[in-house]
Amino acid sequence: MQNMAVLIDTNILLNYITNREDTYLEQSIKIVEMCAKGEINGYIAFHSLSTLWYVLRKKSNRERRENLRDICKIFCIASASQSEIMDAIEKDSFEDFEDCLQDKCAKEIGADYIITANERDFYNSEIPAMNPADFLARLH
Repeated sequence: MQNMAVLIDTNILLNYITNREDTYLEQSIKIVEMCAKGEINGYIAFHSLSTLWYVLRKKSNRERRENLRDICKIFCIASASQSEIMDAIEKDSFEDFEDCLQDKCAKEIGADYIITANERDFYNSEIPAMNPADFLARLH
């Protein structure tokens, strides 16, 4: 399990940071804690940081910076090569371009899974996606 690499979708990070009401809140927190402890290798896509910054805009800049700093201490940052980004731009099998970029970042780091609360958004992903509950069940 320790060598397993997972890319954590932005919605899981938002569950963790905001404690928002979500079907996968408890499991999201558990997965982030596992990444923090080094039980699994957790990654986030580089562009998740700007999304978090925007979504957390009601917080002070100091609080937002603290949140991002904490996230970057837990997770490695994944990016995608120019050729993968160009492929994502051309790919029309994803409804949401941001999800396609998540998939490309996961591919670049050789992720075993993308952990997301919205599996259906990753129907056409190159890396298998699963929700937090299914992921935790698979580990046990």
